[in-house]
Amino acid sequence: MKKHSKKYVEVANTVDSNKLYTKEEATKLVKNTSVTKFDSTVEVAIKLNIDAKKTDQQLRGSLVMPNGTGKSKKVLVIAKGAFAEEAKKAGADYVGDKDMLDKIKAENWFDFDVIVATPDMMPEVGKIGNVLGPKGLMPNPKTGTVTTKVADVVKDLKSGMVTYRTDSYGNIHTIIGKVSFDESKLLENLEYVIKTINKAKPQAVKGVFIDKITISTTMGPGIKVDKNSFDI
Repeated sequence: MKKHSKKYVEVANTVDSNKLYTKEEATKLVKNTSVTKFDSTVEVAIKLNIDAKKTDQQLRGSLVMPNGTGKSKKVLVIAKGAFAEEAKKAGADYVGDKDMLDKIKAENWFDFDVIVATPDMMPEVGKIGNVLGPKGLMPNPKTGTVTTKVADVVKDLKSGMVTYRTDSYGNIHTIIGKVSFDESKLLENLEYVIKTINKAKPQAVKGVFIDKITISTTMGPGIKVDKNSFDI
């Protein structure tokens, strides 16, 4: 049995594990349940009523948080010519083409959080898919990271764009901000995530789509959120 710290036990006692908190109550409470000395990340876990084994019920996409995530992402853009120049002007941390892909493969270099690539570069990117795939770094059109709108995507990533996908249990996990965020900003981000996911309901899914919602801080206790408190 996992032994929790004294601080964790203390804050966990402030959370009623049998209660469904309204979205307002939950975002207020989560700010008081951080157990780290640093500015903890606040995350949401959404349990979906889907069969994760069926491809037509899986979700994958991206969204831009209204208030950002509180975390700056390092962006690598794989592009040539005008697209490469656009990426540099938009604030990409690294820009290149085959030279960057060779660096990843030869040096095991991963000093970035996300890769954006233009469609013409995907055959080259695909050659190291066995390296990028397991780390969740493979660009994908569904998440907006394979695109000709390079500058727009770089700016979105820098301002709070996150990608999401269902895991093998039908859950989606994503960041909604930091403990230091105002309650109103955390709440706005949470509402936006829930509405976005709800709108992405696959046609193959019948009946209730969003089953359970839980928010928590890094290493903090989970807080169950009443899905009926959302306008969905």
